[in-house]
Amino acid sequence: MTGPRPATPTPGFRPKAFAGEAVPFEIAAFREGHDLIGVHVRLTAPGGAETLHRLTALGDGFDRWRTVIAPLEQGVWTYRFESFGDDFATWEHAAELKIAAGVDSALMREMGALLFDRAGTDTTRPAAQRRALATAAAALRDPATTDEGALVLVRDPTIAAFFADRPLQSLLTLGESHELLVERERAGVGAWYEFFPRSEGAKRRKDGTIVSGTFRSAAKRLPAVADMGFEVIYLPPIHPIGHRNRKGPNNTLTAGPGDPGSPWAIGSADGGHDSVHPDLGTLADFRRFVAAARDAGLEVALDLALQAAPDHPWVTTHPEWFTTLPDGTIAYAENPPKKYQDIYPINFDNDPDGIRAEVLRIVRHWIAQGVRIFRVDNPHTKPLWFWEWLIAAVNAEDPDVVFLAEAFTRPTPLQALAQAGFQQSYSYFTWRNTKAELEEFLGWISDSTADFMRPNLFVNTPDILTEYLQYGGRPAYKIRAAIAATGGASYGVYAGYELYENVARPGSEENIDNEKYEYKIRDWGGAEATGDSLAPYLRRLNEIRRAHPALRQLRDLSIHWSDDEAILVYVKHLPAALSETGEADTIIVVANVDPHSMRQTTVHVDSSAFGIPRGHDYEVEDLVTGARWTWNQDNFVRLDAFVEPVHILHVKGSR
Repeated sequence: MTGPRPATPTPGFRPKAFAGEAVPFEIAAFREGHDLIGVHVRLTAPGGAETLHRLTALGDGFDRWRTVIAPLEQGVWTYRFESFGDDFATWEHAAELKIAAGVDSALMREMGALLFDRAGTDTTRPAAQRRALATAAAALRDPATTDEGALVLVRDPTIAAFFADRPLQSLLTLGESHELLVERERAGVGAWYEFFPRSEGAKRRKDGTIVSGTFRSAAKRLPAVADMGFEVIYLPPIHPIGHRNRKGPNNTLTAGPGDPGSPWAIGSADGGHDSVHPDLGTLADFRRFVAAARDAGLEVALDLALQAAPDHPWVTTHPEWFTTLPDGTIAYAENPPKKYQDIYPINFDNDPDGIRAEVLRIVRHWIAQGVRIFRVDNPHTKPLWFWEWLIAAVNAEDPDVVFLAEAFTRPTPLQALAQAGFQQSYSYFTWRNTKAELEEFLGWISDSTADFMRPNLFVNTPDILTEYLQYGGRPAYKIRAAIAATGGASYGVYAGYELYENVARPGSEENIDNEKYEYKIRDWGGAEATGDSLAPYLRRLNEIRRAHPALRQLRDLSIHWSDDEAILVYVKHLPAALSETGEADTIIVVANVDPHSMRQTTVHVDSSAFGIPRGHDYEVEDLVTGARWTWNQDNFVRLDAFVEPVHILHVKGSR
């Protein structure tokens, strides 16, 4: 046996899943000669319960075997593959060939009878099964049974099922024991919505200055976010903001008296990472906000940004935590061509034990306020060992705490962070826009990295407004939201997306008048009332996600085909045996990824991927428009980017 899966690329790290996730277990197994084998995986739950699952040969020419299991219990599972000589399957194959050809018929019949005798002595088999096997053995030995009659027994599906459930094994080979970490469902599934509390409820005075929103006013927005179907409300840093080097509008170096500064420039005389900005309220107000979110069905995710404004208390109490340049100044953060003069990055080479203790204290402080999800800012700029230690230390006490890595970086560090413990990761989704790019990306997240990395497909962020959104108009916003909501198990939206905010600061991929540096006063209800909001579409997408368990899975995606370079086709299929409803669930997504055109073409769907034989008709319903069609292997589609650019089709009768 070779190449077990689930696995991580780096030895020593555990693969992972979330509770209820359909996880493929795969192994390459073979033996010499022509005798057939079988493969099991023995699974032991955290509570000690043990189950045995039969794998199916993929028939791919590489001796791969596979089964899919959905573990439900949180904790560390162990699994071990077991391969064996399958004596019944070997006989069945040989008997089918030889008896039909009249070669060694008597010998093959006696060999089968001996197998049935042997199985019949197993007292753990049901009595009815043992009687049926004894009858079959007698029939094979009966001279009155013709070869044609013997072949009926060889091909009998009931007898085959007896041996599938309880195979006759020889030459048992045991693989090594492996571990699988199963975490709570929110670690892998969720619809996220990001807003700035200071903007929610902010008011403009007659003189043009703005009064900040508060936790109390922001809480009034929570029912609307929940009504759109979102499950996580993500807050940028809520801490005091530095005054020294504070940024003004559009990242300018000069801030006016009414400019609030970037929330990521953390710390002032009012406190640091364990405090809340006085404009937002008190710590008690924050706890009430968390409780209001919980009442609305939302979890609060809080930003964890390990950096400091020049007037953060750390700069005075722990100057060794920063990098001092030869001229005596402290180095500020840079991500060329961007410069962050209002932020000092942490130097983990100096006093690592002190930094480690302080960060753990901060995280536990916010856990005590009711936070169970942390979105971590730029984790790839901090040591990998630190995250491996921190996440393990936190999860040892609070296994439900989830960390999301905002790591827009190269594939190797991105994947290393996921292996080190991050439950979720930002990804390259925002920059994958063509059909070819998306096919490669969706295949990558659902298969290549799915054993250890869970992507969160954010459509935009305060820092990311892609050219696709800038120039694609309203169709682009629909297309990206639909693919994000259906392509992965977790996705996210930054506030303003539903208002189609697509004007960029010249020469950048950021919104002009960026909310990072100023308040945003938006009329959510007015925009929806006049039809100028994407909120109804987002609401429908999230309703579809809740109703269809296939869309709350990561590894169940397969790419299909179209004759048009702009028509993307993929299927998400959850078999009945793995579905929480007990019924199979299949969704076909057909997306016109060109936001500037109407496209019509033929799409080709291999329906065997969801249990319907190729060439057979089946019914589909568009879950956005309600339209119904009869589909087969080849299907005509017409998608107008300015009307409905994406079909989200529910398949009737899949298995």
